Amino acid sequence: MHKEQLENALKRVIPEPAAPIIASWIKEHHVHLHVSKKRKSKLGDYRAPFNGSSHRITVNHDLNPFDFLITLVHEFAHLTTWNKFKHSVPPHGQEWKTEYKQLIQPFMQMTIFPEDVKVALRRHFVNPSASCSDLHLQRVLKNYDRKKDETITTVESVPFGALFKLRNDSVFKKGSLRRTRFECTDVATGRNYLVSAMAECKIIKVDS
Repeated sequence: MHKEQLENALKRVIPEPAAPIIASWIKEHHVHLHVSKKRKSKLGDYRAPFNGSSHRITVNHDLNPFDFLITLVHEFAHLTTWNKFKHSVPPHGQEWKTEYKQLIQPFMQMTIFPEDVKVALRRHFVNPSASCSDLHLQRVLKNYDRKKDETITTVESVPFGALFKLRNDSVFKKGSLRRTRFECTDVATGRNYLVSAMAECKIIKVDS
C-alpha cells in the first residue's frame, strides 16, 4: 500500500493530523497492522518478527480515535523496545516506558487530544503501564466513544451485589474490588471471575 493510501486508511481510525506520522512508522518498520474485533482482555497487542514474518500490531476496532492512537503508540513502543533489546527486558519495564514516553511526544505537541485527555495522559506518563489498566485515563477516553447506548454502563458503576450482563450474555453478581477488577460471580456456574472495572455491561437487577 502506498503511503498516501495508508494515510487515508488511518484517518478512518485515528485523528487526521496523526496519520502521516503513524504511516511513516508503519513503512519504516514494515509493520502489518490489523484492526481486530473487540477483545475483553486487551485493546491491542504486538508480535515480534518470527521465521521471516513482519512486525505485527493489532488494535481493537471499537476504540474511539484518541484511544486507538494511544493504543497504537503503546504497541509501537513494544516494537522499538524489541528492536533495541529483543527479549532481554520485561514487556513493560523501564526500557519500554522510555520508548513509550518518547513516541507519544509528537502527538502531545500537536492539536490532537482534547484538554481533558491531555491532562489524563500527562498523569498516565508519570509512570506508564498498560493504558487499559489506567482507570482514570479510560474513564476520560470513554467520553469520546463513537456510539452512545444509554443502557450500557461500566462494571464500576454497577451497585455492589447487583446482577449485570456482559456482552457475551453471561450474568454476573458484582462483588468486591481487587485493584482494577471486581470479583464477580457467574450466576449460572457459581464460579468467581475478576472483571475489569471498565468492562461494558447492562444492569439487570439491583438488590433492594
